[in-house]
Amino acid sequence: MPGTTQWVLGVDSGGSGVRVAITRTDGSGGPGAVSDDRPVATGEHGIDAASLLERVLPRVYGLLHEVSARSLASACVGAAGMATLGDDLRAVLPAALEDAFGVRALALAGDAVTAYAGALGLRPGVVVAAGTGLIALGTAGESWRRADGWGHLLGDAGGGAWIGRAGLDAAMRAHDGRAGGSGALLACAEKRFGPAGSMPGRLYPRTDRPAVLASFAPDVARCAAQDPVASEILRQAAQHILESAAAARPRQPGETEVGLAGGLFKMGEPLLGPLRDQAEWLLPDAVLVPAAGDPLDGALLIARALHHEGLTLPCDGAMLDVIRR
Repeated sequence: MPGTTQWVLGVDSGGSGVRVAITRTDGSGGPGAVSDDRPVATGEHGIDAASLLERVLPRVYGLLHEVSARSLASACVGAAGMATLGDDLRAVLPAALEDAFGVRALALAGDAVTAYAGALGLRPGVVVAAGTGLIALGTAGESWRRADGWGHLLGDAGGGAWIGRAGLDAAMRAHDGRAGGSGALLACAEKRFGPAGSMPGRLYPRTDRPAVLASFAPDVARCAAQDPVASEILRQAAQHILESAAAARPRQPGETEVGLAGGLFKMGEPLLGPLRDQAEWLLPDAVLVPAAGDPLDGALLIARALHHEGLTLPCDGAMLDVIRR
């Protein structure tokens, strides 16, 4: 009805849990985001839709109750692994969200897409989303260009786990007396994980090894100002980041914005300095910009654009899939 406030839903599902928010369709805000610290389960059919709904539905009901509303005009669910593990979500969520909240327009997106939208909005460019892992995503509006995001065993070069692993390698080299070692990083590693000789027994049995490796990345950053080995690790990480951004850059003339999204860039100057220093020749005619918002902001922006039929990001059925009922 004319004059009636309408609401859209954004969901951000990742390794650290699920965040949910609603906002008005005119973008004028809404109640604060709510979260569930339990990550959504992954099973034989990929990301488990029932597990996601268990976390999302009660929180959306609560948010709608706060604003005296019962329905949603549209929604965007962003999830890590959507492109390859999203079959169950695609099969279940459209009907489930329509039954619960009357959602007739739904976007299902990879977390890299919501990170892109949160960082740059709907305009062309490149976003590097970097935390424990790393992926670069670019578009000029017609298709997505992706680089890396292959996990800590196959890639994620320059991400938190990569930096942490390189730092621990330098620590163990110092412990052995091999070339390329760093006494400063060895001291940090032993403070964080215990005696060097016992570290394999402490780290290898862990099921969260990428996060454990990434937990050492801030130590590398703290050592970088005084330790040349740590400084070189961050220089190499910056090179990998820029190479991924260059590979994902859309083929278009003129300057390209490159958004830096994710917790890795909170390291500040130890990483941002090498990025700026090398960007001139590794990523010419590009402007590095901080992310305007996070993946949840991106999910809300996509949901609003979907409602207004103004979504200009590429819908390819994998990275971004739109279902209208």
